[in-house]
Amino acid sequence: MSLLSAVLAVLSLPVLAAGAYLALLALLARPRPAPQRGAPHLRFAVVVPAHDEEAGIARTVENLLATDYPPGLRRVVVVADNCADATAERAGAAGATVLVRRDETLRGKGYALAHGFGAVEREGWADAVVVVDADTLVSPNLLRAFSARLDAGAGAVQAHYGVRNPEASWRTRLMGVAFFIFHGVRSLGRERLGVSCGLRGNGMCLTLPVLAEVPHQAFSVVEDIEYGIRLGEAGHRVHYAPEAEVWGEMPSSAHGSRLQRRRWEGGRRTLFRAHAGKLLRRGLLERDPVLLDLFMDIAVPPLTRLVAAAALGTAAAALASWRAGHSLVALWLFLLADLSLAFYVLRGAHLSGPRGLRDLAAAPAYVFWKLGLLVDRPGPSKGTWVRTPREGKP
Repeated sequence: MSLLSAVLAVLSLPVLAAGAYLALLALLARPRPAPQRGAPHLRFAVVVPAHDEEAGIARTVENLLATDYPPGLRRVVVVADNCADATAERAGAAGATVLVRRDETLRGKGYALAHGFGAVEREGWADAVVVVDADTLVSPNLLRAFSARLDAGAGAVQAHYGVRNPEASWRTRLMGVAFFIFHGVRSLGRERLGVSCGLRGNGMCLTLPVLAEVPHQAFSVVEDIEYGIRLGEAGHRVHYAPEAEVWGEMPSSAHGSRLQRRRWEGGRRTLFRAHAGKLLRRGLLERDPVLLDLFMDIAVPPLTRLVAAAALGTAAAALASWRAGHSLVALWLFLLADLSLAFYVLRGAHLSGPRGLRDLAAAPAYVFWKLGLLVDRPGPSKGTWVRTPREGKP
């Protein structure tokens, strides 16, 4: 084997490992039967972190108060965090309990959640907290689905997180498919494997005993993934409730989408550097599938970058094979990675519904747009409030 062939073969291994992991999750992406629901008895505090959300906060509160759950067993708590508008007034008028927080130094969603969770814990009324973003609508069965899983023994549950305004632009249409692939396919597969499906920051539920054991001290841009890792390290897995849904509004413009993607991807890179080695080491030493899966979840790069790496590797291996006069091992490894990624994407588009394959037609434009972000500066690494412009109509 030539040096070039060996180098290409080694380079193909991480791409193939990521593709095989995603293909396995896609293969297993079938929902389990939901637990049987008993009579509602658990008390939920729905915490809504909000920063300058006066335009839509009332609708979110009204939607939460209309869920199919006894009114005496649920409350909506809006944390108006460093707001310069009428968020607090409009949330209170819509029926929420409002906590006004002002801190010019410790700013961001993570701090707002810690403030809200602390207030709920001190009050001692609720059995569990639910986090819903201020731009979100939820399915009526949200709290009943959470209640059934908590009764079955779960300490943390994540609902399906989808896009509220998929028809606003080609970006939001494709984001609707991408959200289902990432939040739906991955979560269904991980639930089948019996590992943690992870937290998505919106539509997540935590019991008060779990919060007491693992305090919410996650303040990065991706505080949801960070706290999900802390739960896994403490021995708790996040369960998935696919029948319950939350729909968040996504930016439709190039500028808004760029801000959002830079924050998410920059935050994940920071999280990988901080936690990947520890998760892999503990997972191998303790033979803990939850920790190993959490490592894979943050180790797999964004799909666009992974597809680009697979395509470039395939092209390089094909050229090297042509010059060598025979197919190199690296070419077959890269082709296997290509097939794995194609299966993952097509499976997700198919499962997302009749529009999925149609909306996937916008993928080439999205890929080129995403690759353009590689030359952009990374987003902020700290969890400061940077409100994404939302131009799309629901």
